[in-house]
Amino acid sequence: MGLAAVRDLRERRGLVSAEELERFETDALAGFVLARASAGLTEGTIRGDVGHLE
Repeated sequence: MGLAAVRDLRERRGLVSAEELERFETDALAGFVLARASAGLTEGTIRGDVGHLE
């Protein structure tokens, strides 16, 4: 296994607005729901999981 140089991305990014953060949260939650649905989980289970995240 080789070594790789890694840098911290926080110094490269600027501060995000509340709107950008809300959009990111919505996209992440949508991806979570789609992944759970594609795994064959029932709607009730997904709804319960989303309730825990919110």
